[in-house]
Amino acid sequence: MVVACCDSRAAPETIFNAAPGELFVVRNVANIVPPYKPDGEFHATSAALEFAVQSLKIRHIVVLGHGRCGGIKAALDPNVEPLSPGDFIGKWMELLGPAADAVAGYEWMTHTERQTALERISIRHSLENLRSFPCVSILEGRGKLHLHGMWFDISSGELLVMDPESGDFDSPQLNAS
Repeated sequence: MVVACCDSRAAPETIFNAAPGELFVVRNVANIVPPYKPDGEFHATSAALEFAVQSLKIRHIVVLGHGRCGGIKAALDPNVEPLSPGDFIGKWMELLGPAADAVAGYEWMTHTERQTALERISIRHSLENLRSFPCVSILEGRGKLHLHGMWFDISSGELLVMDPESGDFDSPQLNAS
C-alpha cells in the first residue's frame, strides 16, 4: 500500500515502475494519514487503510511524500484564505498544524528549507498516525506489517528512503547481487 499525494507529478505507479494491480494506492492532499478516530471526520484514508490491512492483507505500507508539495506550502503560509465556505482543505491541513507552526518558526532556514523539512516531518507524522490504528500496530508488533517513509524529489527524480531508526532520508542502499 502506498499513501501518496494527489499531485500528478508524484505518481507512485511511475516512481516504482509498477504494473496495474501491483500497488494499492491511496492519494490525498499532502499524503497525510490521519490519526485513528472511529468517530472522527477523516474517513476516506482510514477506510482504505482498513481495507488494505484487514482484507487485502498487505505486508508493507509506504508513506510517499514529495518535494514542492502545494499542500505543505499552504500549511506553512499563515495568510492562506479558505477556498470555500466548508474549507475542507484547511481542516485537512490542520492535521499538520503543530508541526507547521514549529517549522515556520525556524528563522535561520530559507522558505525552501522549511518546506522540505515539513514535507519530511509530515511523513514521520503520518507513520506515527498509522501506528495509532490497532490493526496496524498489532500486525507491526507481530512482524507481519512493515511501515516505510519515502520522499520523492520532483526536481531530480531521486527517491529518498527514511531510516526507521534515525528518521533521516537518504538514497536507498541497493544490493549488488
